[in-house]
Amino acid sequence: MEAIVDRSEHILDHGVVSLLDVFGSDKRIADAARVSYGGGPSMVTRSDDRTLIRYLMNHRHTSPFEMAEVLFYLKIPIFVARQLVRHRTANLNEVSGRYSELPDEHYVPDPEQCGPQSTDNKQGRTIITPGHDERFDIGVWKARQTLDRACQSSHEAYDSLLNVSHVSREIARLPLSLATYTSMYWKIDLHNFFHFLRLRLDSHAQFEIRVMATSMFRQVCPHFPLSVEAFRDYILDGLSFSVSEQQLLFTMMRNGVVPPKDFAKRAGMTDREYADFCNKISEMQSLKGL
Repeated sequence: MEAIVDRSEHILDHGVVSLLDVFGSDKRIADAARVSYGGGPSMVTRSDDRTLIRYLMNHRHTSPFEMAEVLFYLKIPIFVARQLVRHRTANLNEVSGRYSELPDEHYVPDPEQCGPQSTDNKQGRTIITPGHDERFDIGVWKARQTLDRACQSSHEAYDSLLNVSHVSREIARLPLSLATYTSMYWKIDLHNFFHFLRLRLDSHAQFEIRVMATSMFRQVCPHFPLSVEAFRDYILDGLSFSVSEQQLLFTMMRNGVVPPKDFAKRAGMTDREYADFCNKISEMQSLKGL
């Protein structure tokens, strides 16, 4: 493991993201790939490593990236931790409410994060800009007050069960809210970390886990510059096109305009798929400054 200078970042009120250890390097990844054809650790140049790493990422040869690992300490709200648990390729050890008393700390979203249900995303919220509608601002203020009071009340119940009723810790914790902070060690290999980032840095991911993932990515980047560069180019900022989308692209190249929705339907695309295709074209045009 590589010695890490503590550069903990504070997120989400009371949260913490801290990269504790790094195992491996870009060179370790490249050398692991060379074993496949009888090679091994050698005095190759950095440019040779970069060429190989980009080839591996582009062609989805993922096992060499599993030869590197990162270890984090995370202090996050329970509802964020439960999303993190879904990434079953990671190893984690979380604080136990059966052994320890949990702190009186809970997360309340900032006003702009307290918008209504999104109309085009069944899982998400609408991001708002406070100050445009006084009545709406009052509603957001009341919502945040309600959340804060509910969290305080749940912890008061927890404290009462522990210290007045003398109930066991494993039972007393039951009233605690999902906004309560938990902490854990979380370790993952670089291939699966990149997969985690691809999902959790996406604009459709919940805001709070995006904040956490952004902090994690920022801390890992300096340790694997060649791998991160390839990941950005081929995965994170890259675009893929289905067969139907390629048909539309060919028509677009020939005619100079995005084909209409009716044409897309004849190609077998749904309205959602057509909208996704148009978004990809907008991203490309934005990238090229068109």
